[in-house]
Amino acid sequence: MGTTQRRRPELAAFLRGRRARVTPADVGMPPGLRRRTPGLRREEVAQLSGVGVTWYTWLEQGRPINASAQVLDAVARTLRLDKPEREHLYHLAEVPYEPDRRTASPAAVGPEIQGIIDALDPHPAVVYNARYDILATNPAYRDLFFVPQLAAFGVPNVLWTLFIAPDPVCPLVFRESELPVMVATLRSSYGRHVGEPAWEEFIRRLSAASAHFAELWESGDVAPPGPRVKTFRHEAVGELRMTSVSLSINGMPECRIVAYTPDDEESRRRAAELRGLRPPEAEGSPETEGSRPLMRTGSGLWS
Repeated sequence: MGTTQRRRPELAAFLRGRRARVTPADVGMPPGLRRRTPGLRREEVAQLSGVGVTWYTWLEQGRPINASAQVLDAVARTLRLDKPEREHLYHLAEVPYEPDRRTASPAAVGPEIQGIIDALDPHPAVVYNARYDILATNPAYRDLFFVPQLAAFGVPNVLWTLFIAPDPVCPLVFRESELPVMVATLRSSYGRHVGEPAWEEFIRRLSAASAHFAELWESGDVAPPGPRVKTFRHEAVGELRMTSVSLSINGMPECRIVAYTPDDEESRRRAAELRGLRPPEAEGSPETEGSRPLMRTGSGLWS
């Protein structure tokens, strides 16, 4: 069976189950006489949603009909679906789901998430959103990725660091192969934010600042985030090969923790050597406590 054929029975069962739990009183309707349906009737859902009875009946029967986002939103409101249920409805109906854009992306993390990434030390860890804005870091991350020459920019964003940093001070080795992947990942997230002022301004400014970024952006390539092995350089210890793994965060849509672990024994040795160079006062510094996102590092942080 194809994907559509498998999803349609699930969609039908989901709609029937959610319809059964909504009573007439929940939507301001009289209960009526001789009601055998445990919740709303199909024609009542259709009426309240502003769609045809036949169309809704076919949808609930799992027939291969098309549904628009506007119609699914209306049905979701009638059936009093919460956000996870609404997203599930979209997926079953094979309609692209867009989260509520009225919910702004967080500018920082809470103490619980900060505590998690601090606990990952001595492994570098960072929290960032879909635009590669950096929301929080741990000491090991700052040890590896702090670029003093770029601190004056004051732009806490991975891509700004990578595209603006001159080769001698950029922490990333093999930029010619890594940057296209990161821009393609950015574009895959951009599809959910087309037209939003913050995203459009970000793309405009970075394109103006970096012809290379502008060229990669115009290619139109898209890619999902995923684990990768990257090579970094540090002026004190040399090159380190690190495996990056992304972890999603409940309650913070489109944000994730990225943690790095050494990929070989030499990188593990150099990472330990780098930790040994950390000033004693940096351990447990107040700058890493609570939900302060960037501390002293400016644009010298990235993932």
